[in-house]
Amino acid sequence: MKEFLARKDIVISWQRYGIDALGAMAQGLFCSLLIGTILNTIGSQFGIDFLTEPILYLGKGDGQVGYTIGGVASLMVGPAMAVAIGNALKAPPMVLFSLITVGFATNALGGAGGPFAVLVTACVAAEFGKAVSKETKVDILVTPIVTILVGVGLAMVVAAPIGTFAQWVGSIIMWATEQRPFIMGILVSVIVGIALTLPISSAAICAGLGLTGLAGGAAVAGCCANMIGFAVLSFKENGVGGLISQGVGTSMLQMPNIVRNPKVWIPAIVTSAITGPIATCIFKLQMNGAPVNSGMGTCGFCGQIGVWTGWVNDVASGAKAAITGWDWFGLIMISFILPAVICPLIGMVCRRLGWIKAGDLKLD
Repeated sequence: MKEFLARKDIVISWQRYGIDALGAMAQGLFCSLLIGTILNTIGSQFGIDFLTEPILYLGKGDGQVGYTIGGVASLMVGPAMAVAIGNALKAPPMVLFSLITVGFATNALGGAGGPFAVLVTACVAAEFGKAVSKETKVDILVTPIVTILVGVGLAMVVAAPIGTFAQWVGSIIMWATEQRPFIMGILVSVIVGIALTLPISSAAICAGLGLTGLAGGAAVAGCCANMIGFAVLSFKENGVGGLISQGVGTSMLQMPNIVRNPKVWIPAIVTSAITGPIATCIFKLQMNGAPVNSGMGTCGFCGQIGVWTGWVNDVASGAKAAITGWDWFGLIMISFILPAVICPLIGMVCRRLGWIKAGDLKLD
């Protein structure tokens, strides 16, 4: 068996699944959902018809849905993550192509827990596909059939429970929203920030919970603390590319490093615990735009745009007299300035304590 696994390059290890595959999955997420979100944001904010007009429609009649270029990119998040994982596991072409189906089905079945469900099913399906690859004379049939059946079959078993776990995280967030503003600010900011970086969908959780108001503002603070915090904290290791990919993309790119050394997460988590109550108690930051934006942070600046659209709607309805300079100051401080200052300072302490060492935050 050891000889067979070695010949098939099937390495059952934490490094292979918890670091290599997880890091690749984050890249797949970035190249689909997050890039799609950024393209949609650019199109809508700058009035670019090429990016805002649907290029295709799915469904019939009243159920027909139009998809922009960004929408199509976001729709392909499951396949993108699965193929990225398969590539990290060094899957042969037939296995890699078959993972497209596995990723799409799993992400759809997993709901808010879709990304983590894809990680599980894609890893298992890829290894089974590699095991049977080129072992028969009808490889063109056997390999894709085994890969798809194993992957989709496993998704039918594990995707829903993983989605339930994501809903459980959502229930904790809802409990946190019922606390006093100071405590709520800490809890919501920390929990949503953690959810953003974990391989689950913080945006889907916030959308499902309808997270708006002060709680939505705290959620934005937590997301920004992780995204901007990690981007600036790791600037020495990752440069401008890392600053942009994490600051405007996703802090999930740091998950492999967090798995290697969980202490690298301390600065971002502590930062979210600080900026959350500042958002709720000092700046009174509220997310009255679309709830999904509460879990987006600075990804395509969706969190900030959501807060701004909420202001516009409140002014139009008479709920808010005007958008003030204090509003803008608070949004900029919570979203960018405070995370960029506090997280590196805490990181400096962690480095001096030996908790974070050179190279610990390096992105692959």
